[in-house]
Amino acid sequence: MHKYITRVEIKNSKKRMEVMIPSFNVHPQLIGIDKNEIINIQTKIKPLHTDEEEHLNNDYWTAYILKGKKSIFVEIEIEYEIKSTAIDKIKCLWLDIEWVNYGPFGSFKRFDSFVLPNSLDISKVNSSSTNLVDPIRTHILGSLDDPIRVLESYIPPNYLPTDILTIGESPLAVMQGRYIDYRNVKSNLISRILCKGFHPTSSLATASGMQTLINISGPTRVIISWLIGGILKLFGVKGMFYRLAGEQARLIDDITGTTPPYDKSIVLGPKDTKTFCINAAKKLNVNVAVVDVNDLGRVKILSTSDVNNAEIIKKSLTSNPAGNANQQTPLVLIRSDETSK
Repeated sequence: MHKYITRVEIKNSKKRMEVMIPSFNVHPQLIGIDKNEIINIQTKIKPLHTDEEEHLNNDYWTAYILKGKKSIFVEIEIEYEIKSTAIDKIKCLWLDIEWVNYGPFGSFKRFDSFVLPNSLDISKVNSSSTNLVDPIRTHILGSLDDPIRVLESYIPPNYLPTDILTIGESPLAVMQGRYIDYRNVKSNLISRILCKGFHPTSSLATASGMQTLINISGPTRVIISWLIGGILKLFGVKGMFYRLAGEQARLIDDITGTTPPYDKSIVLGPKDTKTFCINAAKKLNVNVAVVDVNDLGRVKILSTSDVNNAEIIKKSLTSNPAGNANQQTPLVLIRSDETSK
């Protein structure tokens, strides 16, 4: 038997409104194996009430009143048994959480999800190769991971201070918890109209993707950017919407745009990338960069600890060595000339 125990927090951000929580459910999913390889899986939920109310049992959620500016912690225990042949296949345990908010506003469901990583030490299978561009495989990253520690754990032992370690913008954002369950996004008429003006492959071509941007940048800014961008596009000037609507307009990844199990989440762009690069470079004694690369050969550098490396990074990542599918290689080490001698 294998067991995971974790805690989640539900907050009431309203100051003068009490919110009731009549139900709380957890749906665990083992990513990487088939259902017929699971012998048994059980979930236990225990609310950790600060007022010490008696909890009936592990199978019944007692309706709880969450007062203004207060929070409640919930302990989740997942115990599972699988076939021995499936142990090495598990990539992670994905917890899909669903609860109900009930109050003066009526009632509505809320959703959240996060990864409990597999304990398999994937760093052992990463070779200390001397390829000039070296993709690095990791476990499936999540909000419980510390980004700098991840870099420290997986960087090959034979790296040099002159090397460059890059990380994709979406994996960094995921570790920062910057992803939204699409079921939590309530699109309105504005988002449903504006999204129709974008190419079908754009992350803003859906009502939820566009609504996410509107929630960040504000409806006025997005509408004005959409109108100006549309007019200028008629005169051959493209991309103006993305320049005017805010940084997140280019960085939002809609569902299916990120590696599973985040393929059902809307992933925002990471925050404080410059600070992250500086702190990581200082900690690891290596150049660090946050990048956005696609299969079309487009390389965007969000931040780097050394701007002099910009051209080297773009040239090295044009072929997208990390990939955009299930390669599970969010890190790429670009080696300096010394390692190839």
